Amino acid sequence: MSNSTLSVIEASKRLAAYTAVDQHVKPEHRIIGIGSGSTVPYVVDRIIQQGVAANKDRIFVPTGFQSRELIVSAGLTLGDVDQHPTIDVTIDGADEVDQNLNCIKGGGACHLREKVIAEAALTFIVVADYRKNSQFLGTNYDPGVPVEVVPFAYGKVLSKLKTIGAPDAALRMAVKKAGPVVTDNGNFVIDAPFSREHMINPSETLKQVKLLTGVVEVGLFCDMAKAAYFGNADGSVTIKRNDGSVEELAAP
Repeated sequence: MSNSTLSVIEASKRLAAYTAVDQHVKPEHRIIGIGSGSTVPYVVDRIIQQGVAANKDRIFVPTGFQSRELIVSAGLTLGDVDQHPTIDVTIDGADEVDQNLNCIKGGGACHLREKVIAEAALTFIVVADYRKNSQFLGTNYDPGVPVEVVPFAYGKVLSKLKTIGAPDAALRMAVKKAGPVVTDNGNFVIDAPFSREHMINPSETLKQVKLLTGVVEVGLFCDMAKAAYFGNADGSVTIKRNDGSVEELAAP
């Protein structure tokens, strides 16, 4: 797609994705994790542009249905984390990223697999638009922290979440379908909006929630991302790295 047919924000998202691939998907990388979100198609597009020779021996591990379809439709080799438990680099989206690169993920209810693929990666990179860039988690993403829970325990977990800092926690209900959202793993999702106090140190909140019996996974990705690339409203890109450095790329 040409620049003339892209909106400014879409062009900046594409630039963010292209830059992330250029800086982190190197010729020697053979196992690559592909995440989900509106920026990920640009990630796959840039990988394809690296050429047939570069991708001939590569294996791509998806985090969900969207990324699987992108891999297959691009003619890339599909793999699974069971076969490839160590991934060279994973590039994924996020619902929100804080100043320390901690993330909220799980708006699409696949954060269990996303976390497995992220943890399997030697390098985990986030690409998103400027609306996901915040100082503290919960500032821009209102629904809260996604918590995947086994169905028979959801009532108990929901009650407990309300007492430990998320009084407005609620079971995520399906749209155009009666009943709750059901994950690919057959579980329910609770969205838990925690107070600012709990989001100042999200790793502690993650530990507290993960210890609740019945919780399968929590959509807090703490101390995992090496860098985050944000497409800005003016067409520029902001790069935040885990060493605290920030780089700005001007719009083309």
